[in-house]
Amino acid sequence: MIRFLWQVAATASLFACSHAQSETSSSYYTSPTIYPSPNTTGIGWDGALEKAQSFLGQLNLTEKVYIVTGVRGPCVGNIAPIPRLNFTGLCLQDGPAAIRVADYASVFPAGITTAATWDKTLFYQRAAAMGQEFKDKGAHVILAPVAGPLGRVALGGRNWEGFSPDPYLTGSAFALSVEGMQSVGAQACGKHYIGNEQETQRNPTVNGEGETILAISSNIDDRTMHELYLWPFADAVKSGMASVMCSYNRINQTYGCENSKLLNGVLKEELGFQGYVMSDWGATHSGLPAINGGLDMDMPGSSFGSQTLSFFGGNITAAVQNGSLPESRLDDMVLRIMTPYYFLGQDSYPSVDGSSADLNGYNPATSNYSFTLGTDKSRDVRGGHAQLIHDIAAQGTVLLKNENATLPLKSPKRIGVFGNDAADLVTGLYNTNNLNYAGAPGYDIGTLAVGGGSGAGRFTTLISPLEAIKRRAYAEGAIVEYVLDNKVAIQSGGRGGGLGPPTGKISPKPDVCLVFLKTYVTEGYDRLNYEADWNSTQLVANITSFCNNTVVITHSGGINTMPWAENENVTAILAAHLPGEQSGNSIVSVLWGDVNPSGHLPYTIALNESDYNTKIVNQTNTNDTDPNAWQDNFSEGLFIDYRHFDQAGIEPLYEFGFGLSYTTFNISDLSISATTNASLTQLPGDTAIQPGGNPELYAVLATVSVTVSNTGEVAGAAVPQLYVSFPSGSVPEGTPVRVLRGFEKRQLAPGASEAVQFMLTRRDLSYWDVVSQQWSLPSNGSATVQAGWSSRDLPLEGELALTIEG
Repeated sequence: MIRFLWQVAATASLFACSHAQSETSSSYYTSPTIYPSPNTTGIGWDGALEKAQSFLGQLNLTEKVYIVTGVRGPCVGNIAPIPRLNFTGLCLQDGPAAIRVADYASVFPAGITTAATWDKTLFYQRAAAMGQEFKDKGAHVILAPVAGPLGRVALGGRNWEGFSPDPYLTGSAFALSVEGMQSVGAQACGKHYIGNEQETQRNPTVNGEGETILAISSNIDDRTMHELYLWPFADAVKSGMASVMCSYNRINQTYGCENSKLLNGVLKEELGFQGYVMSDWGATHSGLPAINGGLDMDMPGSSFGSQTLSFFGGNITAAVQNGSLPESRLDDMVLRIMTPYYFLGQDSYPSVDGSSADLNGYNPATSNYSFTLGTDKSRDVRGGHAQLIHDIAAQGTVLLKNENATLPLKSPKRIGVFGNDAADLVTGLYNTNNLNYAGAPGYDIGTLAVGGGSGAGRFTTLISPLEAIKRRAYAEGAIVEYVLDNKVAIQSGGRGGGLGPPTGKISPKPDVCLVFLKTYVTEGYDRLNYEADWNSTQLVANITSFCNNTVVITHSGGINTMPWAENENVTAILAAHLPGEQSGNSIVSVLWGDVNPSGHLPYTIALNESDYNTKIVNQTNTNDTDPNAWQDNFSEGLFIDYRHFDQAGIEPLYEFGFGLSYTTFNISDLSISATTNASLTQLPGDTAIQPGGNPELYAVLATVSVTVSNTGEVAGAAVPQLYVSFPSGSVPEGTPVRVLRGFEKRQLAPGASEAVQFMLTRRDLSYWDVVSQQWSLPSNGSATVQAGWSSRDLPLEGELALTIEG
């Protein structure tokens, strides 16, 4: 096998994509081929593998093909039943925030909201609750969680589905989500593998001359791939993830669902992945090349749009019969699919809720397959999850500014509410893809609680901010006046000194003005602007012109610049992200102090949009007929988000990890201890690969301890964070100034203190060595360990020296 991850190929039409190369050279990366696809050995799933092997032994060739090829059915994705073996098929459903094609199900806070909690317990609990709802609806496979996109580009249209542009934070949330989903018996499908960092040209298109223009190629060097984009997938594989969804885009010129280096060489061999690889919907572009390249399941098979035939299906049957595809490869595909099925006990599982079939437009009368649907349609599977949704949304709200202790609110008697995001939805409770770029993206009137596309959710319940504010205010004897139409609210000069024309007049002047902004995001499109939508800046300017106590709340699927942040009349700012169905209740709990905000930013907010160093590649206005024209060169390497700001010395508006509280905290007593006095080899030993890779990578080499204290007067949650800087001169050029390597969350009563420990593994303290193709500890010198409250607020510092064999 070829051991180096990527070779460099020259082309005259492209610029250099690696910081290790001359910026004036013209080159891009290509992927080598790695065959054959490794067979599963069922590590960790031993008993289940035996059941899968017994099942495989009873299948004929046609039935084997059924297991690997999607068909039309009651769910978003379907594997056909085999009645003679009492196999009822597989139901695959979207998505990362809700079981989308279902009624009477919850809509949970988005991944980005969950990451903002920095709470590992909530990471797990959210996933377990989601998993239970999917299972109770009869869905075997959850098309979630998401670690791709990682969030390389601030305007990425699907960043909200994932967690954070930091691989360590995403890795924690990703792995715990897998564990939570699978703890109740549902399969997790981690997506999108890999380098799927923009929506623009994610799929091939046809130009005006009828020529096919290939999907964008994410051109990523070896070290960047391992230390950024692959890191979370390694964590999830270690957690026993059942399946992985390969992405639409090309990676280093080869489509993700037939990239043998990434699927066979990296995922199945290097990381020891035991489950199966399924395609994103319509992301399969070949038969044998994809199968040999490591793809195990084609989705959705024959039901995708006007596509009547799958690259799999009968083509596999013919390939096996004519000898071009070894049946042993097909057998491994079946084993990889059926082993987690048996491991999670899915041979005894609820039937598919018939309402899902109705909502998916499925007609059993015209189906060639005997799917069994439950007779109890519209099962209510919400299971009291509203409180958990509320708690995640509240704890995922980040307090960015709080001048003069404006928050929590102190029994205001006159409250003004402004902005279209405060309202209830007026266009329906299911908005999967709303675009209106003539004005602003998304729907106008209505709170933004979840993004669009396959990650959306069908609301059974939705509490708007205005509804919750009115309920709370009226209970306290306050009045609430509001203007929800942004077009009205940005006008001025109404009669009687009020806001806007008479229909939007506000009088008397509010004690506090609550301004709700939103930024719509959806699959299939990347954002066009950094600021919030619907003339948000003008809206804030207009409200602050007459209200000197303005609180701005943003509901956003991504990063927003905030040109009004330093306005002296903006006294508080809350980034509430995408909160799910308890949108209004959760924000009211924070505004009135029932919940002390403990969210911290899982990304960096720049002072100026030009401070971000990565952009969406957009060539839609060109007439280029080159089929390979779309190239996205990840030339920034490891320097994304806070790593870029640190390396370039740019002061952000609000840094990664930042978040205020209604109380104050202190951190002290840093201590560092190595777990062994013995010398270490620079490279890990040659140990048999387990899921997640070489098990030596996860050995704890050092423990860091700190004490956190609540020095304020109210209870609150502290989020101590640990960062590591590698010794200069002992690591390759392009190493970040510091990287996150630990975080915890601790609830503390006033005056209470608690010791917190961070465990540093070999992988945490290593870099990816492109020569040895292994994780390598620095050869000499001491790593700097810093602890504090954000990537720029690190009051504690110490040195960690490990003894490395010469």
